[in-house]
Amino acid sequence: MSDSLAPAHPEVREFEATVESVDGRDVTLSETYFYPEGGGQPADRGMLGGVAVADVQSREDAVVHTLAEPSGFDAGDTVTGVVDDDFRTYCMRAHTASHVLYGAGRRLLDDLGYGGFGITDEKVRVDFETSTDIDDDVLVDLERLVNRAVWDSRPVSWETRAVEDARGDEGVAFNDKTEEDVMADADSVRVVTVEGWDEAACGGTHVSNTREIGPVTVLDRSNPGKGLTRVEFAVGPVAIDRRAETHRELRAAAREAGVAVDGVADAVSRLADERDDLADDLTSLREEVLVGRVQGLPTVDRDGDGDGDGDANDWRVGIVEGFDANAVGEAAQSVVGDDPDAPDVVAAVGGGPAPFVVVASAGAVDAGEVIDRVTAEFGGGGGGAPTFAQGGGIDADPDAVVAFLAEPEA
Repeated sequence: MSDSLAPAHPEVREFEATVESVDGRDVTLSETYFYPEGGGQPADRGMLGGVAVADVQSREDAVVHTLAEPSGFDAGDTVTGVVDDDFRTYCMRAHTASHVLYGAGRRLLDDLGYGGFGITDEKVRVDFETSTDIDDDVLVDLERLVNRAVWDSRPVSWETRAVEDARGDEGVAFNDKTEEDVMADADSVRVVTVEGWDEAACGGTHVSNTREIGPVTVLDRSNPGKGLTRVEFAVGPVAIDRRAETHRELRAAAREAGVAVDGVADAVSRLADERDDLADDLTSLREEVLVGRVQGLPTVDRDGDGDGDGDANDWRVGIVEGFDANAVGEAAQSVVGDDPDAPDVVAAVGGGPAPFVVVASAGAVDAGEVIDRVTAEFGGGGGGAPTFAQGGGIDADPDAVVAFLAEPEA
């Protein structure tokens, strides 16, 4: 045989067939209702002649059933195949739901195309090619439209059409990413129709009416590649559980915020604004604290005459902890200046095993040369302009660096 009968007869769960070949654990049959992996849909599970089926694949002109253990079958034997009802039903619902989701996309998204599709035990993904930004509002509308189509109990049918005819029909979607193996070199293609909602070339198994899909919950979106938006959703029990958990969390948030459920968004927005205001206030306070610490660094007389009031004699040198080099550098530059009470130079050393050094100068002292002397003495690297420079990666105790900076030049 060459094809599985599962897509045409997805309701069949048990059948008899003749064994055509056995190669180790691989078995081919005269006919099969097991669905082989393909088109984004996983292989059916079940039993063949009482032996578990581990995998089903289409290889060349045959559907190969790989068993979990050697079967003892011989060519010519008649065996009974039993397709796992729960998993087949789940795949039928999930696969049909993907068509309904694409139909919702037709109504909401521009420049729409398929970019991929896949089913796992917990969720389903559809990759949309679209120029539309699928933001939160669009995501919610997609879910709403899908569940409305489920509620509307739309018939689902399938027929075989000539490839040329189907390709020429603008209403038929082609998922070339996942159906390439199904449609390669084929003269005909199977078209699945959700009445009044969607048409797509597809070789998978489907339910006969959208009401059989059950509840659908959109889980998330992501961007798997340029021009693609991946929408993940769940059907059945996973969808129900996820929706219940979301509802529980929403009600908990409303309770904490002291508002009704429909007021959570506004409450969160207000809290976000308050948080931002507090963050701005905190930043301003930290800046004030830092400037105060820099202004309060000990004054040293670098000329060694003890009066501390000669040209470029007024240096503030010391350790500043709890702030990064950039912040300390900005504070140091704000402190030096032409004001009589302002220091001529600020040399601040960061705490830690590999301290940084920032030097801000009113102009009489070259800050870059000071950093060069520090790194020549203690290692590390850095540089800058005459009025501001900084260095880092210094291999010395911060107190030793401060002492070096405080010493008069030879």
